[in-house]
Amino acid sequence: MEVERLAAALAERFGVKARVERDGGLTVPCSAADLAGVCETLFTAYDCAFAGLIVEERDGWTLRHLFYSERAIIRVVSRSDRPTFPSISARMHAADWHERAAEDLFGIAFSGHPRLGEFVLHEQWPEGTNPMRRGFDVRRPSPRPDAAAGWAPPRVLHAPGAFSMPIGPIFSGVEESVHFQLETVGEEIVRVIPRLFYNYRGVEAIARGRTIAAVLLLAERFTGTASFAHATAFSRAVEAACGVAVPVRAARLRAFIAELERLRHHTAAIHGICSSTGLAVAASQAAILEEELLRLSAGLTGHRYLFGLAVPGGLRRDLADDDCRRAAAEAGAIARRLEGLERSLARSSSFLDRLEQVGIVTADEARRYGLVGPVARASGIDRDLRVILPYGGYADLGLRVAREEEGDGYARLRVLFAEARESARLLTALADGLPDGSVSAPIQPRAGEGLGWVEAPGGAAVHWVRLDDDGAVAEWRILPPSFANWHGFHLAAEGFAFQDFPIILATFGLAAAENDR
Repeated sequence: MEVERLAAALAERFGVKARVERDGGLTVPCSAADLAGVCETLFTAYDCAFAGLIVEERDGWTLRHLFYSERAIIRVVSRSDRPTFPSISARMHAADWHERAAEDLFGIAFSGHPRLGEFVLHEQWPEGTNPMRRGFDVRRPSPRPDAAAGWAPPRVLHAPGAFSMPIGPIFSGVEESVHFQLETVGEEIVRVIPRLFYNYRGVEAIARGRTIAAVLLLAERFTGTASFAHATAFSRAVEAACGVAVPVRAARLRAFIAELERLRHHTAAIHGICSSTGLAVAASQAAILEEELLRLSAGLTGHRYLFGLAVPGGLRRDLADDDCRRAAAEAGAIARRLEGLERSLARSSSFLDRLEQVGIVTADEARRYGLVGPVARASGIDRDLRVILPYGGYADLGLRVAREEEGDGYARLRVLFAEARESARLLTALADGLPDGSVSAPIQPRAGEGLGWVEAPGGAAVHWVRLDDDGAVAEWRILPPSFANWHGFHLAAEGFAFQDFPIILATFGLAAAENDR
């Protein structure tokens, strides 16, 4: 729907005066009383996907509820002098975790939310601590209270014979801290309660007052599996705030490097799925391909995980056309070997038995929870920011979005393989069509705010930044894909056997580090 028509429809229904932004998006200022109605209308009547919640404490409180639709970002802005807002999660469940996180970190009350507290900040944090509030000293260690007598994790299931099985927060095969409470009355998991944020680092608070270059280091290092994607999203946010257009060559090279990262990321995810099912040979084959892609990345860019390349204005340095063509050819050869692995797995009945009709997430569930990336596309939700909000020349590449309907573990695996093939094709197309020119535009930092988005390997990633009068970062918020997909993970695991749990988890390809920011 065109943004002008959407603005007119919202004005007629709610009396709001929406404005079209320079990026083609729409800003919808509304009162707290209209907030839930405006958001519900965007979500249900206009099929806008909920991207996340941005909270800012500045001359009072400002909430920005972000949505995206075909060719538009919609910002629903609500302000208040008090940290109290109506909850919208009852009407739009995708907002549930965002409100819980804002309550923990900022101390905002969301009236009508059924379950606030004990989310990002565990019981080790002093009561009443809100580390994202203005005035909180990030340099001063918080006293660690003694564990409350009789404390126990929350329970949902209280049927006769019910019991809980704890998994984690540290267990074999996972490098990050995650705790799961699995509740059951037999062999079938009835309820999954994930507990994350064990390594919450407060990078968004640490960024306040720092230079753009210093915050860029935080952006690309808070999760290693998608470092280039997040560095690019942050850079695009700064570019939007400063009104800078990236040179065409820089935009194309960014897309080239992003597809190399996606191919490596998906190969690693496939390796994890093979490992979870006990296929040692297949897992080893995928691990070899992942290592070759890491070495390819290092040879082309100087870093295995593509650190130090994306900067506001473009890229830190140029890449030679011939080097890109050679890298594309080598990546294509690796992708063809990955296709061979895919064919072998498709002929393994014991492997398929562990994935087909296991870990199902329906299209309606994926939409209600705001799932993104390969996880959502395996459930029939074919949103991809490279297509619906194109950037970096993607609009001219004829991107083929992978989509499956079943929503089970095998559908998620097939999407990973299909996207890996498409990344290899895009690498060749980009390398063969690189234009001449500069790879960097000068940045003159100035006061302002901007949004930057990319389709990271795990799905939609959005960064928001506000710069102060000196060009330093006043505020920074990250909406990573894993936060959205962790929210819906329990849907896939509930109703299936305990032995299916690690396989379902592997098919989601989640990163705890994206939450522990």
